[in-house]
Amino acid sequence: MRVARIATPDGPRPVVERDGRWLGVVDLFDSPLEPTGESYPLEGAELLAPVEPLVVLGMAHNSGPADRALPASAFMKSARTVVGPGDPIVLDADAGRLKGECELTIVVGRECRKVTAEEAEEYILGWTVGNDVTAPDGIASDEKMISSKSGDGFTPIGPWVETELDALDVALVATVNGREAASSSSAALAWNPFEVLAYASAHMTLGPGDIILTGAPGTGFDVVVGDECGCEVAGIGFLGNPVVALDA
Repeated sequence: MRVARIATPDGPRPVVERDGRWLGVVDLFDSPLEPTGESYPLEGAELLAPVEPLVVLGMAHNSGPADRALPASAFMKSARTVVGPGDPIVLDADAGRLKGECELTIVVGRECRKVTAEEAEEYILGWTVGNDVTAPDGIASDEKMISSKSGDGFTPIGPWVETELDALDVALVATVNGREAASSSSAALAWNPFEVLAYASAHMTLGPGDIILTGAPGTGFDVVVGDECGCEVAGIGFLGNPVVALDA
């Protein structure tokens, strides 16, 4: 099942895909979903970031099997970095190089704290495509990675949330201007997505709509102003975002 947020003349609306249309619901996190009676065509709908998280985490030490020898670790990104399909990634003039990372992204479905990897799936609403945008030149002088991870538009997510997915082995493909730049699978992650949620919830309470970018197992790619980033996760969909200069 696909759930999303779309722009309408009356403001953003949470919706679910049914019978070839977007149907309005009261809250994406209700179970079962409560319909509002609103209906919108799929074609031409303006998709927004599918959730509005309070907490945005990115998994470090999770780019391949060798990272299993390192302790699990994560970093925080500003929730204001979250944007939706087609929204710009903004590069400051003094930020240096820019990289995108195509990542399978967890969308938390209900409050959780200290869940086990075996329990984790019960607390996940679903999965979306994430692009963990990074300005790597800032990392050496900023160990907390504020300058490298929290630029405007540095966390595109979308195009929707897929609630049913075999998250342990899905293909990840990154493109730049329509050409493949990197590809891999979530199976290459050192810490699988359920272990990632268990790790994060061991240290903080997470709640509905919070997201965790699970890691980039060889899916990083370089971009410059004027490029179009593309991130695709099999079973979910494609997320595209342009890179623009701050003064643009």
